[in-house]
Amino acid sequence: MDDDRRRFLDDLLTTPSPSGYETAGQRVWLDYVEAFADGVRVDDYGNAVAVHEGSGDGPDIALAGHADEIGLIVRDVTDEGFLRIGPIGGADRTVTKGQGVTIHTDDGPVSGVVGQRAIHLRDVGEEEYDDLDEQFVDVGAESDAGARDLVEVGDPVTVETRVRELASGRLAARGMDNRVGTWAAAEGFRRAVESETEATVYAVSTVQEEVGLRGAEMVAFDLDPDAVVAVDVTHATDSPDFALRPSGPVELGAGPALKRGSSNHPVLVDLARAAASEADIEVQLEAAGVRTGTDTDAFYTARGGTPSLSVGVPNRYMHTPVEVVDTGDLVAVADLLGAFVDRAAERTSFGVDV
Repeated sequence: MDDDRRRFLDDLLTTPSPSGYETAGQRVWLDYVEAFADGVRVDDYGNAVAVHEGSGDGPDIALAGHADEIGLIVRDVTDEGFLRIGPIGGADRTVTKGQGVTIHTDDGPVSGVVGQRAIHLRDVGEEEYDDLDEQFVDVGAESDAGARDLVEVGDPVTVETRVRELASGRLAARGMDNRVGTWAAAEGFRRAVESETEATVYAVSTVQEEVGLRGAEMVAFDLDPDAVVAVDVTHATDSPDFALRPSGPVELGAGPALKRGSSNHPVLVDLARAAASEADIEVQLEAAGVRTGTDTDAFYTARGGTPSLSVGVPNRYMHTPVEVVDTGDLVAVADLLGAFVDRAAERTSFGVDV
């Protein structure tokens, strides 16, 4: 990954973007893609779209990732000045206590910590994880009024982390899910533009995936593309704590994971595999017998059915502040998207033969 692409990834990862509060992250994404797009636009909820008009009569293909991350939200202020919190999306109650957090207010960021009773005062070995609505944030206020001067109910909260470089080209950060997907959609789009594809290509950064695929539902109806590839993280199963393999073994550094089954259109799966083989891109296969849990599940039923495919970026420790990905996998996903567009541009239909 070259310096410009890495800088773009770091900018995405360091810009907070909880579901429903994605505007700052969407601005970072748009500033990047508009340099090589024929046009960009944003809808009323903040879904961002870039378009390349193509050079012929090829199909309309969308490359998508979701911009939002899980987080927390201020739901109350106690008389003593502590903040009661709730989840945004699938926040993990087991990783929040004792963490530094940032409350994102209209007047700017406010620092806080999630309280944790000292080990000296607990019955060690008998602890249970408190639900998020039982946890609290300490912003240092001495009273209800002092806290309310700083924050409001409904302000989003994110755990404070930084991008950490690990060995072997791997990175750890909060929000890999799914800033890596929007990065890949933008980079796959750039590759398609540079190849002067005949297809019309959309790069899409959706909102509110973590709370029910809502942005994808909006975009799918609005764009009405001929085919969609949605990039999201998928569970890497190669760490010591992963005995269960719900959809098959997936390794970090072994390339993109192509899902097969359910919402994943068999013609697109075959096209992606053929494109990967021709471009010498290593891929992994992942079973999706019921659903993917990604924007693909919203795209594929839009407007009577849109051929869709879910491509996974292997990710360790999903929905924690220390998600880990391999930068080689990210580059491979972007390369695969560009190769997929080149191959799909030759088709007039993606329908199955019956």
